[in-house]
Amino acid sequence: MLAKVCGLTAVDDVEVAVGAGADAIGVVMNRTSPRAVDADLARRIIAAADGAVDTVLVVNDMPSADAARLAQEIGASILQLHGTYTEADFAAAAAIFPRLWRATSLAHSPDLRVGTYGEEALLLDAPRPGSGEQWDLSALTGRAPDGHWLLAGGLRPDNVAAAIAAVAPWGVDVSSGVESSPGVKDHGLIRAFLAEVCAASR
Repeated sequence: MLAKVCGLTAVDDVEVAVGAGADAIGVVMNRTSPRAVDADLARRIIAAADGAVDTVLVVNDMPSADAARLAQEIGASILQLHGTYTEADFAAAAAIFPRLWRATSLAHSPDLRVGTYGEEALLLDAPRPGSGEQWDLSALTGRAPDGHWLLAGGLRPDNVAAAIAAVAPWGVDVSSGVESSPGVKDHGLIRAFLAEVCAASR
């Protein structure tokens, strides 16, 4: 199972996440997020991964073509467009950058078919991304996506195993659930989260 640790804000977070078994790390470049980093720090965080894992640029408040060019500039391997981006937005990004993930919630998009906008993976999040709010997974009963989709929203070391058992995602994404305060990753929580994911995937 793919495990992504998102919203990294320090270079030393990378070694911990990768060493504990993460398959992907993410940097956020949304103006309103407490996890937002500038291009220079994003580039250094991505470089610290040294190609060992996928590196994801997450945006929700800039034009998709600009985001695609930014993903190129900082060396990200994946661009995650989060929120209300349209099929045309994805097409504009895909003309510049090849690997796209679509992130949405049941509140914003009822379309749970992976690849609808040409994305290689779909991420299902809480209605307020980054809030740490856990959402009602029973809403996915009988309608969970097929293929490459990640579960996000309110996941923590103490609940991720149950969430995996409930909806059987292809991957999981964590950010606030492994923080000591908004934007500050707790290395012990990162290790605990990834250990739970590993155990639940067996």
